[in-house]
Amino acid sequence: MPSKNRNYRKEYDNYHSKPKQKKNRAARNSTRAMMAKAGRVSKGDGMDVDHSTPMAMGGAKRDVANLRVVAKGTNRSFARTKTARMKQTRNA
Repeated sequence: MPSKNRNYRKEYDNYHSKPKQKKNRAARNSTRAMMAKAGRVSKGDGMDVDHSTPMAMGGAKRDVANLRVVAKGTNRSFARTKTARMKQTRNA
């Protein structure tokens, strides 16, 4: 765990304010708005809009057929070891 406090201003200047990241954020926001309009999610429901097929595997970014609604914990967490590191997945 870092001992220093996060410098949110520097983080914004170096990452969040970049044009590419603004476009990515706008795309995520419009995708969630599209799903909200369809009645699949609502504000404060604790759900995330997720891609069922990753783009690297040929999934379309905003194709409704490629989107699903999952719990935040499912979408944002992963298996961890005893020391809280991410477990390595093995390809058989």
